[in-house]
Amino acid sequence: MNRETIKQVIGVGEPYLWLDEVIQINDNRIHARKFLDPNLDIFKSHYVDFPLFPGSLQCEATFQASAVLIAQTHPVTAGHIPVIARVRNTKFRKMARPGDTLDIIVEIEDQVGSAFTLKGHVSVAGATTTELIFIATEAPAPTIIAS
Repeated sequence: MNRETIKQVIGVGEPYLWLDEVIQINDNRIHARKFLDPNLDIFKSHYVDFPLFPGSLQCEATFQASAVLIAQTHPVTAGHIPVIARVRNTKFRKMARPGDTLDIIVEIEDQVGSAFTLKGHVSVAGATTTELIFIATEAPAPTIIAS
């Protein structure tokens, strides 16, 4: 799955899309990738003399991968959107730097109704950068009232 298809599936676009491609997906697992282009705006300011890709954005990449996984294998109820309800046991193990490629693996560990417990794992060249456990569920889509 390419970037354009990912945008359509989860409704996230530039500059906040943190997935470039989906390598593999099945009923309980997704493997996605993100190349950290040295020209990304984030590297101009986080940190100026030692640019890093923030751990919080690595978590967001796992959330986006989980949205693709759930959308492709467990469709959301009409009129609802996927949301992250809880994050726990988050560990930042290694830095991600400009030019790195993130491998993002998300696995469904449990499902109760529309709530999923997921395990996220981000790595660069086989070395773990971030791990987390989180819960994704669905919530009614907000109604936007035009004025």
